[in-house]
Amino acid sequence: MSTYTLTIPAPAGWISANQRHHWAERARLTRAWRNAALIYARQAHLPHLQKAHIVATVHKTHRRPYDAHNLVLTAKACIDGLVTGKGRVKGYGLLPDDSNDHLTGPDMRAGEPRDTPCLVLTITQL
Repeated sequence: MSTYTLTIPAPAGWISANQRHHWAERARLTRAWRNAALIYARQAHLPHLQKAHIVATVHKTHRRPYDAHNLVLTAKACIDGLVTGKGRVKGYGLLPDDSNDHLTGPDMRAGEPRDTPCLVLTITQL
């Protein structure tokens, strides 16, 4: 079992399940995170896998309490940038699809504060 770590510095605000964004604003945030994941995956030269487990660790710049699981939409946008894209949305191709057949997770975790907010994806090949 191989494990890979991908750090994605926040390209935009977090996408929270508690927020009620206008659809266009949510689409802009989703696109920013998806594209950032694609770019950083290319730079990291991640392999192409058939099945993986992903743990998403949220690193903010403060110690205030928050619910990491509310940011699952941010992790979902990043995962969409990692899987093989369909139609107009092109993905990296880490996994053929983000269905249960290929992906376990994302399991959300709260990380330690950092100078730059980021999402760290720990990808374990299954």
